[in-house]
Amino acid sequence: MVKKEMIAMLLAGGQGSRLGVFTSKVAKPAVSFGSKYRIIDFPLSNCINSGVDTVGVLTQYQPLRLNTHIGIGIPWDLDRNIGGVTVLPPYEKSANSEWYTGTANAIYQNLDYMESFNPEYVLILSGDHIYKMDYEVMLDFHKQNGAEVTIAVMPVPMEEAKRFGIMITDQDHKIVDFEEKPANPRSNLASMGIYIFSWKTLKEALLTNAEQPGLDFGKHIIPYCHSKGSPLYAYEFNGYWKDVGTLNSYWEANMELIDLVPEFNLYEEYWKIYTRSEILPPQYLAADSVVEKSIIGEGSEIYGQVYNSVIGCGVTIGAGTVVRDSIIMNETKICGNCEVYKAIIAENVLVEDDVKIGVGEEVPHETDPHIYNHGLVAIGEKSVIPKGVTIGKNAVVFGETSAEDYTNGSLPSGKSLIKAGDKQ
Repeated sequence: MVKKEMIAMLLAGGQGSRLGVFTSKVAKPAVSFGSKYRIIDFPLSNCINSGVDTVGVLTQYQPLRLNTHIGIGIPWDLDRNIGGVTVLPPYEKSANSEWYTGTANAIYQNLDYMESFNPEYVLILSGDHIYKMDYEVMLDFHKQNGAEVTIAVMPVPMEEAKRFGIMITDQDHKIVDFEEKPANPRSNLASMGIYIFSWKTLKEALLTNAEQPGLDFGKHIIPYCHSKGSPLYAYEFNGYWKDVGTLNSYWEANMELIDLVPEFNLYEEYWKIYTRSEILPPQYLAADSVVEKSIIGEGSEIYGQVYNSVIGCGVTIGAGTVVRDSIIMNETKICGNCEVYKAIIAENVLVEDDVKIGVGEEVPHETDPHIYNHGLVAIGEKSVIPKGVTIGKNAVVFGETSAEDYTNGSLPSGKSLIKAGDKQ
């Protein structure tokens, strides 16, 4: 029987509804990030950099692009005969087929997969955060303390603590209590949703609680282990960690990559971020193009001006076009003489000549101000923006639009234009 010291289970089924049109047709972990990467590349790269070579990726919502991206794991050196990366979608059972109903239910449905490696430890990860972390250091901490469950935590400002699951610890980092989104937090150590379980403890907890509806780690498994007296420890992480769950935090995390001294460095030799790369020619900058403080992906052609932006692979920016403070994803074409300010434009979008995006007064979005805010313009994948139109701030466009869709050639700030068939 194969024996692995620690295997990882990576939860990548999330819809990420707060990312609006960007996750209407693609799972959040498969969303582009930092020009050539996708969000899931970060936890997968952490695994291989930490010596964890067996990773089960649990998919659910819109898994196609995620499955294609991961493939057999070659970019992360996870194409192994024993272990490697395995995509684990929910599957039909003879008795009753069921979707994953909660984070722990997804793990429970894959007990057989974990059992086949007879691991001593299981690392539970989420597929939608941007960070670098050495899980081996966390495992050493787990062993040294004789822990049965170790929860990665990070200090957050006290006023933000009420948004998180909060751990209360003694001087030896042992968890004495925890509170889910407390109104009056007693600590500022927020759970990062990264857990190491001793396998026996995890298995017993999953089997005992299997019938709980929406079986969840924070709500059921951790409290159960605590009530049984299992030693729970908090492993404090002080590196860079970003939840890119909202459009504004996603935009900010991309913009932080182009700081003069980026807090999160994609170029570190000893902690590489791996991804699936298409074979693309180098980027091309035309004679009168201007590029300042930006990341430009492979195969992109820049004929206009790009300032403070993250440009994906295979993107074209036409002559006379100015792009500022924006994220432009792979294979998008912005034609000539356009102005683009503080926009997030998804993959395979066509913006025709003389279009202005992100101009005018900022107005709250008419139906989803909790998603579309901070003046950002969102344009969903494969959209077409016709020649000469103007799009305001906090506006959303999704679908193949034509000139008739714009009143007087304009989509005002805070409005949505979602074509039939492109549900949000």
